[in-house]
Amino acid sequence: MLVKASVIVILLLIMYTLGSSFVFMLRDKGTSDRLVRRLAWRIGLSIFLFLLLYLMFALGWIVPSAGPVRFPADG
Repeated sequence: MLVKASVIVILLLIMYTLGSSFVFMLRDKGTSDRLVRRLAWRIGLSIFLFLLLYLMFALGWIVPSAGPVRFPADG
């Protein structure tokens, strides 16, 4: 449960930085570097999430699923 919560929190942070960079793009009109800093944070958080998922997979905290379950047809 903690693994899922941490991934969701990081995804929400990534979405927040993407939305705030959009607001800064509209508001600042290229006069400040806030947009670039927010997009850099988004890239950093995305890389961190990828590495975190890889580490959790390597430690065995998460396992891949076998895919969708198919039930035999009745009849």
